[in-house]
Amino acid sequence: MIERIGILGAGAWGTALAAAVTTAGRQALLWTRNAELAQEINEDHSNSVYLPRARLDPSIRATSDTADLSGSDALLLVVPAQHLRGIAGGLDAILPEDTPLVLCCKGIERNSGKLMTEVAAEALPGRPLAVLSGPTFAAEVASGLPTAVTLASEDSGLAAALAESLGNRSFRPYLSNDPTGAEVGGAVKNVIAIACGIVQGRALGDNARAALITRGLAEIVRLGLAKGGRSETLMGLSGFGDLTLTCTAVQSRNYALGLALGEGADFEDLMSVRLTVAEGVESAAAVTTLAKTLGIEMPISKAVNAILHQGADIDAVIGSLLARPFTSE
Repeated sequence: MIERIGILGAGAWGTALAAAVTTAGRQALLWTRNAELAQEINEDHSNSVYLPRARLDPSIRATSDTADLSGSDALLLVVPAQHLRGIAGGLDAILPEDTPLVLCCKGIERNSGKLMTEVAAEALPGRPLAVLSGPTFAAEVASGLPTAVTLASEDSGLAAALAESLGNRSFRPYLSNDPTGAEVGGAVKNVIAIACGIVQGRALGDNARAALITRGLAEIVRLGLAKGGRSETLMGLSGFGDLTLTCTAVQSRNYALGLALGEGADFEDLMSVRLTVAEGVESAAAVTTLAKTLGIEMPISKAVNAILHQGADIDAVIGSLLARPFTSE
């Protein structure tokens, strides 16, 4: 039984997972760079920076020393995708080689185009790997509202053991042996969510948003299959489920960013004042490059990348998408 669970990252999602872990009757140890935040979690049982409305179970402990994670039976990696390689690499000396790693961050490394499991396998070679993904808002998980997720690993025994340790009455893991599909769904949906936010901000209507979600799902499936994932995974919680949630609620950081852009906000100004990471920003560039490498078309993702990173005019980009040749579904 996996009893002691380390959680690398005390942002909203990491803190919410700590709450789920304690509800399941396990021990949760949160790591954060911020010693003051660790002290607040330990003494006040709150995370006023990232999850201000949540009252945390007193059994949740926090630390700013990665060495304290060495006794974990499993480690959840919940740091921003673009920082995973650097932070995980520092754990190599303290983490036993048989410690399972659960990738909970949703993104694609921009410089390499690699999925998070690929990054983790390079930074911490030899460790058992799993992916946790699905339609989740941290505040709802922390509040104990019903949530279903995908828990994917090529090792079915590991996935089952993790599900037994992490799952509770309100946090329900569904098992999969397709971590690639789960990762692709979780990463690309953030890019599509930015597009949906832009459409909403431009007041283009619900029809347009529904079209974007549907064609965005087609892009997710296209990339997932090209990377070796399975279509049924991408139609499940970590694909269609996560896409639907992220593209329809202002709670989504990526959708909210797109909404502000669609309403006319300046991208650089928005990024300069953001406390939390919108993973779709970096993933848009990574997805576009990866799609080109794999020889597949992802026009929505490419359009989002052009707006975010190439200074493209939003209305011109929308016009170019609408001017694409008619084709079969």
